[in-house]
Amino acid sequence: MSSHYCILSSVAVLVYLRASVEGLLCHCDICSVESNKTCSTDGYCFTSTELVKSTGEIKYAFRCLEKLITHPPENPIVCHYNGKRNDSFVIGCCKEYDYCNKDTIPSLHKSEEKVSEKLWESSRSFETWELALLIAVPICMITFFITMGVLFWGHRKRGRYHCPEAPDGPEQPILNAVSLRDMIDMTTSGSGSGLPLLVQRSIARQIQLVETIGKGRFGEVWRGRWRGENVAVKIFSSREERSWFREAEIYQTVMLRHDNILGFIAADNKDNGTWTQLWLITDYHENGSLFDYLNRTTVDVPGMIKMAHSISTGLAHLHMEIVGTQGKPAIAHRDLKSKNILVKGNGTCAIGDLGLAVRHDVATDTVDIPLNNRVGTKRYMAPEVLDESMNMSHFDSFKRADVYAFGLILWEIGRRCNVGGIYDEYQLPFFDMVPSDPTIEEMKRVVCLDRLRPSIPNRWHSCPALQTMSNVMKECWYHNAAARLTALRIKKTLANLAASDILKM
Repeated sequence: MSSHYCILSSVAVLVYLRASVEGLLCHCDICSVESNKTCSTDGYCFTSTELVKSTGEIKYAFRCLEKLITHPPENPIVCHYNGKRNDSFVIGCCKEYDYCNKDTIPSLHKSEEKVSEKLWESSRSFETWELALLIAVPICMITFFITMGVLFWGHRKRGRYHCPEAPDGPEQPILNAVSLRDMIDMTTSGSGSGLPLLVQRSIARQIQLVETIGKGRFGEVWRGRWRGENVAVKIFSSREERSWFREAEIYQTVMLRHDNILGFIAADNKDNGTWTQLWLITDYHENGSLFDYLNRTTVDVPGMIKMAHSISTGLAHLHMEIVGTQGKPAIAHRDLKSKNILVKGNGTCAIGDLGLAVRHDVATDTVDIPLNNRVGTKRYMAPEVLDESMNMSHFDSFKRADVYAFGLILWEIGRRCNVGGIYDEYQLPFFDMVPSDPTIEEMKRVVCLDRLRPSIPNRWHSCPALQTMSNVMKECWYHNAAARLTALRIKKTLANLAASDILKM
């Protein structure tokens, strides 16, 4: 009797959910028990399979994928991801029926090493002539296909030079645009949801890499050329496949495009059969990162305020939720620092590197935390992140941690402000308190236990603009996260500072 009662109770809960929720119902492993581990979406259900290589454990994630954060909505790039060159992470989408992701369990691809071992073991059982035949036939077939491929490529190349054919289909008017800016305007109408997938791949195939302009833990950044225009090409190593996937996904969020967010152009994976390159193509800014720029040069008071205001404007746009059919979810950066901010030619800044960003799902009041092993930069971590007291299920917690990091960036800019020929040399925050590559424990001791913050130079008190900046950054540094300013409030304060008579003094 008790088992029959449990079954009837479960059926009753499902019937209630079906009646009270519109859209597709999906199994959700991070949702509450009260919701019967269920989320609803107007897009897709998905399941991801991950192999934790350090322990050998296989983890599954069951979630909802909202239509407004997929591109294109009818055939999302997210759902084509299958990790061909990585046997540790795959993803599968469905929308045929409720809870379809319970039955959609994508399988990990076998690594080439394991396949080779099995072939070798089986080949030992063959006679010598059989083994020779087994080796010779595939080699002949591969040689044949390579030869045919080279001939075909040569034919296409000759045709392209002697008798060029215009591309057909919907890509033609887009790819005939005068510039990348025109192309983006033609396809997104300012929504910032990204170019169509085929156009992105066409652009990636036409880019010529010119020079390396940066390196990081993810891979390299190159300056490339597309039809005479400079672009930045971020090339991820195969180990960072999930970071590439996540950053491309975030950049293509509807309504994300903004003057103070690094402009996304395309994402593509280049696979030549032996290795895979993961490309993320964005606008190119010759001044480089804010970190590099401040190391090279100083700024005057108007320049300092312009930089600070533009960063706060970009951060406020990230944090803001835009409601509507073409709305934008609220997004928190989670790795805000001077190396992840680009300086534009007009002196304003653009926020980049969204690989760790999280989105807020208003419908379920959950935080979409990325499935990768990266963590933020320890030097810029807020106190609640360092001591692990942050409420990870509360989205405002992530926004407040961003504001703390922004306060440190203001301090970096303020030190390089040249007032009457006086300025400070560039330094990273806490340069005089922790080593160049501090550990979590070292930062925790300084920030959480001793509650120290970067020191304010005495000269700032004699300059009204720097005095205002120091007040703003102190309100970003509060140990109590709830007491910190919001990005929108900072934006308004700096806008008022820019319009005041202080700059005329």
